[in-house]
Amino acid sequence: MIAGMLGLLTGFCNGFFGAGGGIIVVPTLVYILKFESHRAHATALAVILPISLISAFIYFKADAYDWALIAKLMVGGIIGSVLGSKLLGKLSSKWLRRIFAIFIILAAIRMII
Repeated sequence: MIAGMLGLLTGFCNGFFGAGGGIIVVPTLVYILKFESHRAHATALAVILPISLISAFIYFKADAYDWALIAKLMVGGIIGSVLGSKLLGKLSSKWLRRIFAIFIILAAIRMII
């Protein structure tokens, strides 16, 4: 029941905001479903992938893309995802939670300002 509601909320946030699924999925998996932090982050990525593909297809049909910018972002994004995935395995759960919390707080402050 919790997982289904989490999926619905994650899909809505991804489609509506274009992001945000990990900010919902990871804390829910860690604090409510009692997942270990590393497993929660990996699971969140696996959940967000198909949701993102569906949202991306809908935005594609609406002709909402800047293809030149997408190409540039993808190069950096691919490199960053490799580095981030490798670093994830080297951090303790304690530091992973702290870094993730700082990231969320900074993102919230930026959005407010």
